[in-house]
Amino acid sequence: MASEIDLHLGKRLRRRRRLLGLTQQQLASQVGIRFQQIQKYECGANRIAAARLWELAEALETPVNYFYDGLTEALERSRPQAAQPESFSRKETLDLIQAYYQLGERPRRRLLDLAKSLHTEGEQPN
Repeated sequence: MASEIDLHLGKRLRRRRRLLGLTQQQLASQVGIRFQQIQKYECGANRIAAARLWELAEALETPVNYFYDGLTEALERSRPQAAQPESFSRKETLDLIQAYYQLGERPRRRLLDLAKSLHTEGEQPN
């Protein structure tokens, strides 16, 4: 499974290659590998080693740091907004979820509306 970093580097590689109008075969020939390897780099299936990244940067006439531009933002977008609270692993929470789904559709909606209204009331200033 590709990491977010591998995916980001692959997207940047593809973007730069296309910007220069190169095919995967042409780029692969310049760095002495097969075009299938370029495909794997671009989709994040294979990691790009530091030495290979240097060669690709040279072939694409760009500094190595080009591949890392925007990485911090991409990683932040890919992370869950907040870690799941510990309460989701409690037995009480699981019991509540099971009881909720045993209700019919209309009572479930009413219970959900009630819970939302209680949450909203708790946020209002006194």
